[in-house]
Amino acid sequence: MRPPAALALVFLACASLARAAPDLSADALLRDHLWREVRTAAPDRRPKVGLVLSAGSLRGVAHVGVIRVLEDAEFPIDVVAGTSMGAVVGSFYAGGVPMAKMWSIAKGLRVDSGNNLSARRLISLLLFDRLLSSANAERMIRRTLGSRTFAQLLKPFACVSMDIYTGEAIIFRDGDVATAVRASMNLPGIFEPLEYRHRFLTDGGVVDYIPIDAARLLGAQWTLASVTETDFTAARPKSVLDALEQVIDIRGSYLSREQRKQADFLIEPPVGRIGMFDSQRIPEALDKGVITAARRLPAAEESLILASIPLLEPGWAADPRLFR
Repeated sequence: MRPPAALALVFLACASLARAAPDLSADALLRDHLWREVRTAAPDRRPKVGLVLSAGSLRGVAHVGVIRVLEDAEFPIDVVAGTSMGAVVGSFYAGGVPMAKMWSIAKGLRVDSGNNLSARRLISLLLFDRLLSSANAERMIRRTLGSRTFAQLLKPFACVSMDIYTGEAIIFRDGDVATAVRASMNLPGIFEPLEYRHRFLTDGGVVDYIPIDAARLLGAQWTLASVTETDFTAARPKSVLDALEQVIDIRGSYLSREQRKQADFLIEPPVGRIGMFDSQRIPEALDKGVITAARRLPAAEESLILASIPLLEPGWAADPRLFR
């Protein structure tokens, strides 16, 4: 007689109510056993897992904290997709950059890191109506990843940009990684559009804030989205740049409402009140990423277990040890 999947579902529901450690109850033991099966399963015995990293300017460094928790838990990640800062973090993760280095890069970010957004150039932007270049962003990414193509990354990766003349979302899955990530984080109204492959590209967060669709193009069947959305209702613009940030953030928030529904699981670090240029609050964003992911990790594991049961169950039936 085959062990019914419904029984496993009941045990999982009970296990979610018992989180005290150490927990040696039958429910907890079954949950831990099932999670080990999922974590170590061959790719065809669980859904292909996609990690999706939202846009969010400097708030997006919280993604590094989320990834740190997932790595420590050996949470299986098969493909990665990101937009804007999520594209930067996602490219580093997919490229195998060690967590210690990712953490160090994130902590060292400043308003003018990876771009030429210095006070002098901001004056030029405001007084002489000249958009800035994001070439330094590409150099920063290239220093970390080298001149790798998407095919040379350790995990399949995609990032999203927007063609400013057509409004189309452009999903990059091949070619030079550094150029694609630069296009994905190329803030409109501040940086000049990047001409690439006969298109003029700006920040993908304007059209694809949480790129679930990009992860699915890579084959993801179950998606975990790390979302670093702003709380734009708390902001009171005091400058041209503040107003521009507000418009971008509002657009992203409206996009994310529908995209959240498409994700199988959400981790949402509470970084909404960290502004686009609040580099002094980066350590806070990193810590919130870690804390929120750690709190949500058991629920994420259970969600993936439930999604994996239809693929695991045939293996249970074929294992004679279960029916002795």
